[in-house]
Amino acid sequence: MNYKEKYEQWLTFDEETKAELLAINDEKEIEDRFYKDLEFGTGGLRGVMGAGANRMNKYTVSKATQGLAQYLRSEFCGEKSVAIAHDSRNNSRQFAIYAAEVLCANGIKVFLYDTLMPTPVLSFTTKYLGCTAGIVLTASHNPKEYNGYKLYDENGCQLVPAYANKVIDYVNAVTDLTSVPHMDLDEAKAKGLYTPIGSDVLDAFLEAVRKQSLYEEKSDIKIVYTPLHGTGNVPVRKILEGKEISIVKEQEMPDGNFSTVRSPNPEEKDALTLALKQAEKEDADLVFGTDPDCDRIGVGVKHNGEYKLITGNQMGALLTNFVLNMKKDELNEKSTLIKTIVTSDLGANIARSFGLNIVETLTGFKYIGEQINNYEKNGDKEFVMGYEESYGYLVGTHARDKDAVVSSMLVCQMASYYFNKGMTLIDALDEIYAKYGYYLDALDTFVLKGIDGAQKIQSIMTDFRENGSSFFDNIKEITDFSKGIGELPKENVLKYVFDDGSWIAIRPSGTEPKLKVYYSIQDENKDNANATLEAIRAKLHSIING
Repeated sequence: MNYKEKYEQWLTFDEETKAELLAINDEKEIEDRFYKDLEFGTGGLRGVMGAGANRMNKYTVSKATQGLAQYLRSEFCGEKSVAIAHDSRNNSRQFAIYAAEVLCANGIKVFLYDTLMPTPVLSFTTKYLGCTAGIVLTASHNPKEYNGYKLYDENGCQLVPAYANKVIDYVNAVTDLTSVPHMDLDEAKAKGLYTPIGSDVLDAFLEAVRKQSLYEEKSDIKIVYTPLHGTGNVPVRKILEGKEISIVKEQEMPDGNFSTVRSPNPEEKDALTLALKQAEKEDADLVFGTDPDCDRIGVGVKHNGEYKLITGNQMGALLTNFVLNMKKDELNEKSTLIKTIVTSDLGANIARSFGLNIVETLTGFKYIGEQINNYEKNGDKEFVMGYEESYGYLVGTHARDKDAVVSSMLVCQMASYYFNKGMTLIDALDEIYAKYGYYLDALDTFVLKGIDGAQKIQSIMTDFRENGSSFFDNIKEITDFSKGIGELPKENVLKYVFDDGSWIAIRPSGTEPKLKVYYSIQDENKDNANATLEAIRAKLHSIING
């Protein structure tokens, strides 16, 4: 069917959907809602909420869940069960209930959190309760219009392509969206198919996180924290009990509209505006925020009288240096650090100096989780920590996803450690640069929406694939990950490495209509590094926007 035919079909689904669709007067808006089905990809579902085939709604969530149910029934023996959690976004609770109803209607037992819960807690819960799979309803750090549906395996790891592709086939086989079965949860509970999850599993998660504690000396450091209206408020405050923590009251409570920020993304400076203002007023030493599903952390620190934000790559290097120094007596020949291919090499070089193995994965924490699963199965390596440049870190194996709860604990402990030495995290970073060299990292994101945007992204990637070697000087190596590199799955990523070790990487986002360009510049001189970055950046912008 073309988009107009799909639109006409959806007008027959229910009165609420019909009313929403009939109220749309913009033909381009109708086209965008129906020109394709919202794809169930290797990261699950993610999209703008609303009526339509290309939106997050009751029908697309139910379709995905029916496909999952068919997958579990066909591929697994014995009793099947699924743990479900959700964040503070609009409709997240209702989407979680829809998913539970569909699974129960298929005879699959459901454990559903009775309140909002971080993504890493769902990862832990899936394995802790012995479930066959896990679901979390979240769009992580995306703007308020978005929601999403992440799927986890029995170990609490997001499905990697080998398994996700099987689920995708089952999801795509669900063609009649109005006939997906639902079971009322009261009926499901009476039949033993539905169990609410209380606070006891969160307590078990926090106990597992506390085992990663590295520094508990008393400190007078003053800290400001914002949960950005999300799920971090309760678990982060519990894990930091005993520390002097000031909460940003305006952002303390759940709010699916994220009404105090443009976007609840701690990677972006303006998300921490209120926290920084409060820190200045209270003369705090450390500021941090967690995103709505509490898997990412953004940090600012007072240094020489002003607050400076720490990038994802810088925090990765700082945590690597801190964790390995604190654990140096426990390290052995199996100890391993995992990073993604678009993450700076600084943390990896620090880890090498401690004798660690370095493993690189594709972008997406599911690949780091997959490696942890492999190490536990094979015993050939031991996971110490893993991270990606997009402000996501994991220390310990209690989860198989990035975890801002354990990160919050360790960042505060690390800041306290240096505070007690009369240093800030910026001082610590400068010590790292003095020892390992200066690294300047940056990210550009080009938002290209709709059919035209998707075509432009494809055209840009083709242009770089065919002509990229002529765009820049001093290229030492070009890696096209779409061809499959080593044991890595094929992925639409291009990486250009220069003679001095600097590099750029280009990839379309897997979950949003965006093209991302990553830069990592190495130079002993900070001014030279900035000049190099600006020259490469200007060249790239002229190519992409030209």
